[in-house]
Amino acid sequence: MAVNLVNVEAVSKVYGTRALLDGVSLGVNEGDRIGVVGRNGDGKTTLVRMLAKLEEADTGRVTHAGGLRAGVLTQHDSLDPGATVRHEVVGDLADHEWAGNAKIRDVLTGLFGGLEMPGFPQGLDTVIGPLSGGERRRIALAKLLIAEQDLIVLDEPTNHLDVEGISWLAGHLRERRSALVVVTHDRWFLDQVCTRMWDVQRGSVYEYEGGYSDYVFARAERERIAATEEAKRQNLIRKELAWLRRGAPARTSKPRFRVEAANELIADVPPPRDTAELMKFANSRLGKTVFELEDVTVQAGDKTLLKHLTWQLGPGDRIGLVGVNGAGKTSLLRALAEAAASDGDVQPAAGTVKVGKTVKLAYLSQEVAELDPAWRVLEAVQQVRERVDLGKGREMTAGQLCEQFGFTKEKQWTPVGDLSGGERRRLQILRLLMDEPNVLFLDEPTNDLDIETLTQLEDLLDGWPGSMIVISHDRFFVERTTDRVFALLGDATLRMLPRGIDEYLERRAALRDRARPAAPAAAAAPAAAQRSAVDQRAAKKELQRIERQLDKLSDQEKKLHDEMAEHATDFTRIGELDARLRELAGQREELETRWLELAEDA
Repeated sequence: MAVNLVNVEAVSKVYGTRALLDGVSLGVNEGDRIGVVGRNGDGKTTLVRMLAKLEEADTGRVTHAGGLRAGVLTQHDSLDPGATVRHEVVGDLADHEWAGNAKIRDVLTGLFGGLEMPGFPQGLDTVIGPLSGGERRRIALAKLLIAEQDLIVLDEPTNHLDVEGISWLAGHLRERRSALVVVTHDRWFLDQVCTRMWDVQRGSVYEYEGGYSDYVFARAERERIAATEEAKRQNLIRKELAWLRRGAPARTSKPRFRVEAANELIADVPPPRDTAELMKFANSRLGKTVFELEDVTVQAGDKTLLKHLTWQLGPGDRIGLVGVNGAGKTSLLRALAEAAASDGDVQPAAGTVKVGKTVKLAYLSQEVAELDPAWRVLEAVQQVRERVDLGKGREMTAGQLCEQFGFTKEKQWTPVGDLSGGERRRLQILRLLMDEPNVLFLDEPTNDLDIETLTQLEDLLDGWPGSMIVISHDRFFVERTTDRVFALLGDATLRMLPRGIDEYLERRAALRDRARPAAPAAAAAPAAAQRSAVDQRAAKKELQRIERQLDKLSDQEKKLHDEMAEHATDFTRIGELDARLRELAGQREELETRWLELAEDA
């Protein structure tokens, strides 16, 4: 029987006049992998913070098993800004110690792309203070995953990870023996990792077995039954009224219904998009030309990101764009947007971008556009347009579209300045769509959006007629809203991937394998086998001597760091100590290189 690690008993939490959690009772057992979903503001983060004992409940209690080792990734890290990445992630371990640990190598490679941590100016010796929020978050996640834990609690761990990093994290968590509770809006990740789901709704938490797909089917069935029960209740009210009016009891038969199987639930649901109809409408709005690129070079500063690119975005094309960070995804969209904004007058570093005459582009960037904080939500939308044409005779008012995006009638009168980050993101997307564009560029549109809002956005885009390019680390969103996937693999070219993101991950893995040093030739094996036992003993002896020297160096470095802290205002003394530190670092590097050479002999 699985051991209970955490028990939540009748827990309630109130903020202001709103009950986020009301009498919730839950448990986490050994081996559980639980995904937590729900709308922004419904209490997901509050629930996991109380689970981890980072926040107190108003009533009820949370108990942990004795000696529970819990690791928590919150939305705000507690890293020391004055420390280096090395100090926070591998602590006092010498290079030969952590580099010999398979788990540490796996985490650093999976989250940072290699042991040398490309992208960080000084690798492991980079100081944390100046780093971005996304970089700090990855460091906090690496620190947590390297430690031994009985329970891991993660709040939005996929934020700031690319498709490749999310795929690695999913595989890593599946292989761990730790129990897991994870809050995320990444539905692909939930399906890959979780075996149970908690749905936080209006103060209650509903439990479901299985991953995200199982949860969707089960929730649809629960809501269908609830709708049937409500219809039953309304019928009973009408019958009671009729009985009272007639003055005699009515004879009624018991309502009958059957529980539908998952496949029957979706049997009459049409495909997400009528592609032929949308293409026809897109052609009528856009003509034959949208964007045509001829021998284009895209640069960011002095760096060439794409060269000799000949490509076109046609009417009705729905393109997903994936690639490694810094490969040029956003730069490509910006180059196209600048050409569109200038009617083709602004061109990239080389080549030409031809823009269709009827193109009306809406570009959702990663930055949330500033709006007047005094505006009400509905006012911010009506500033763009009062009504929007959705095609095929469908029309929506600003208020109706607001409701579809989760802004209830009451919420529509909320000042923009009082909105959360996710709500502002929703409003930004809403204003873009309200302007009736025929070309959409969406750069990380899923940031800060909860799953319910994502499904609403996907539903709206299903019937949106036009051309679209989506950049997103949310694999589910890309696969759901686009028809073809193109990739930038960091070699200044753009490739179409017939098998989508699976093919992208395979190609990236193949590139990494080719980049690794070649294994020694088979012919070298006999020679290695002939090494004498005397040589091996000598190598082991020297290894032990080097390890002792490295330990002494570590002690000396620690003393120097302590002295630097004591003489923080004496710049002359600090300069002398820093010179000594650099000297010791040189000695350490020589010793560690020699250690690695001897390790093969030993």
